[in-house]
Amino acid sequence: MQQSPSLTTSRTVHVIGAGPAGLMAAERLAQAGATVVVHDRMPSVARKLLMAGRGGLNLTHSEPLDRFMTRYGPAQPTAAAWIDRFTPADLTDWVEALGQETFVGSSGRVFPKAMKASPLVRAWLARLEAQGVQIHTRSRWSGWRDGALVFETPDGERLERPDAVVLALGGASWPRLGSDGAWAPWLEAQGASVSPFRPANVGFDVAWSALFRDRFAGQPLKGVAVTHGDRTARGEAMIARYGIEGGAIYALSAALRTTVETEERAEIQIDLKPDVAVGQLTDRLSKPRGKASLSNHLRKVVGLESAAVALLYEAGPLPASPRALAERIKAVPLTLTGVQGLERAISSAGGVILDGVDERLMLVARPGVFVAGEMLDWEAPTGGYLLQASFASAIVAAEGVIDWLDSRD
Repeated sequence: MQQSPSLTTSRTVHVIGAGPAGLMAAERLAQAGATVVVHDRMPSVARKLLMAGRGGLNLTHSEPLDRFMTRYGPAQPTAAAWIDRFTPADLTDWVEALGQETFVGSSGRVFPKAMKASPLVRAWLARLEAQGVQIHTRSRWSGWRDGALVFETPDGERLERPDAVVLALGGASWPRLGSDGAWAPWLEAQGASVSPFRPANVGFDVAWSALFRDRFAGQPLKGVAVTHGDRTARGEAMIARYGIEGGAIYALSAALRTTVETEERAEIQIDLKPDVAVGQLTDRLSKPRGKASLSNHLRKVVGLESAAVALLYEAGPLPASPRALAERIKAVPLTLTGVQGLERAISSAGGVILDGVDERLMLVARPGVFVAGEMLDWEAPTGGYLLQASFASAIVAAEGVIDWLDSRD
């Protein structure tokens, strides 16, 4: 990581939001010599991070940086500047410095060996305590009054006037874990522009037959390739009662969401055997199946699991010719009819528009207020890209605070 600046005089900075971005900003500010106070409205910190870590905490990705940067869509130039400041290698080093060994999975994703977030969060909180960072839970920010930050606490209302503030309140997904987007009107009242929140990394509705839905909901489609338009994503998809979700879907969710919003439906094709050519499948399917049912034949000679076979039938009667059936396996058509809401989304798009902050992530409309993480209007697929950019934006915002405060001395 690049050399970090320090404050020339002692200052007090409040950080609002104790998720990954808020805690990272607090750590960097404390390292620079600031007195740091963190506020979070929930009874405990890092709830969304801890929930995400239950299935294995995907920290970042090991792919080459030039490919890594393409994951941020229209926000790529801005996100690339953040990640240049705090790279995937920096993030991995930081995690290991907290005593949490990491490893790279077969997909290139980086995880802690513990495969969960709780040991990392415990070590991190111990470091912050040693740095003198104060954390106030059940401290809900409710905007400004006469230039002061207003907090609702169990002991009543508190007004605070720090030298600077970092807002890291998250977007609007998983609101029960703390990020409900309630802050948007308060920033708009200050002159900031906030793009409407939209679900990202989210599942889509499919009109399954009742038989398919009841039998296969919760079953994965492993190692598939999903195509929408000219984009293809490989990974796993998961059949849900409402439709379909999973990493391969999330990688296309921004484009799929836009298509559903504008056309009220989106078409995808699922390649159930992306590593096997049509010709090879045709040869396998041409083998005599004797008394075996077609479903058993597909499982035996093609290696399709029951859910994948059933998905073929969902698309209509199966073609009789081996070639046409092979082509169906390589491109199962599926119509998406709707998008799941923010309450089911892993992350959200929308938030403070990127043109509304400077290169230090300070609000143009409100000097001294800095914004980090998912409060900003960017999105990325799962796979480590969300956490990486959240952490990196926090470093940029914290160092922006340091630069701004020193410029005022």
